[in-house]
Amino acid sequence: MARYTHARINLDALRYNFTSMSELAPASKQVVVIKANAYGNGAIEVARCLQSEVDLFAVAFLDEVYELREAGITTPILVLQGPHQEQECELSSVLNVVWMLHLERQINWINKRIENREIKANQHWVKFDTGMHRLGLDPSEYDHLAESYPYVFTEDAVIATHLARADEPECENAQDVVNAFLLSMQDKHQNLSIANSAANISLPSAAAVYNRMGISLYGSSPFEKEQVSPDLKPVMTLKSEVIALRDLAAGESVGYGATWTASKPSTIATVAIGYADGYPRHAPIGTPALFNGKKAFLVGRVSMDMLTFDVSGLDDIDIGTEVELWGENLPINEVAAKIGTIGYELMTRVSARVPRKYD
Repeated sequence: MARYTHARINLDALRYNFTSMSELAPASKQVVVIKANAYGNGAIEVARCLQSEVDLFAVAFLDEVYELREAGITTPILVLQGPHQEQECELSSVLNVVWMLHLERQINWINKRIENREIKANQHWVKFDTGMHRLGLDPSEYDHLAESYPYVFTEDAVIATHLARADEPECENAQDVVNAFLLSMQDKHQNLSIANSAANISLPSAAAVYNRMGISLYGSSPFEKEQVSPDLKPVMTLKSEVIALRDLAAGESVGYGATWTASKPSTIATVAIGYADGYPRHAPIGTPALFNGKKAFLVGRVSMDMLTFDVSGLDDIDIGTEVELWGENLPINEVAAKIGTIGYELMTRVSARVPRKYD
């Protein structure tokens, strides 16, 4: 029989979250972000589940498009990093992709090909930088760019930005950035996209023609400090099982480097999951998991294929007891906070050797 370890993906929860987030901006078109294998949840299955509901899917780069097209997904796909190489532009029509253009040379590549009728005049997106300082053009360049590249800057084109501090609800800067961006485009372009998951929730004024739905779709709050999200349901539940039990005497240690020593007689459960499965090796002693719905805490170092937990005092723990690492009953952000990371990272790093099982 196969190892029990798996990620349970609840597609009903996915649909519920999509509806809940859509209701925050009912007049907006929804772009569903399925980059990084749909944040670890399985891009093909997520796309199949939602393709009749969404206007666009979004991925990071072109390789992620191929997988979806080969699986029969026909919905237009927004490529968030734009074309990395000029020859990729030739695939715009063939693959039905929409490029997020963030460099003038990318705009030139697409404009030239549309003008020469080498590709269809698809709607494309142009990204402007409003403070993230990763990708995007300076908003002051808009007039020059729109005049120089008329085949890209059509009425259908989408002018987009990505907010640097939308995940800080108490931060006034985020609202100021939204206001400034809206003002800068007021008499120039109305087809805008500003909001990601965090802005969808915390900045109603950021709702535009297109909203981008990412981490919230998968049931995790985009906020580290404040849980102000709408009622979202976890989509991924990471599960494993107990494969061994050990009774330790006071003074005995567990795992590589003997980093944890029992201060009293203790029962240790070995669980069949480790850093090769994507569980962070740097997870500290005290990271929680659920055994039959009750919390126990990590002891010793994370191994490649195994974890060890102190289950002293818990009833009915045996070989084969199910363990929830995060998900339906243990919020992923709670685990992430203990580890010193964010839910995004935990979700996306679950490796390919962990089967996804879809409900």
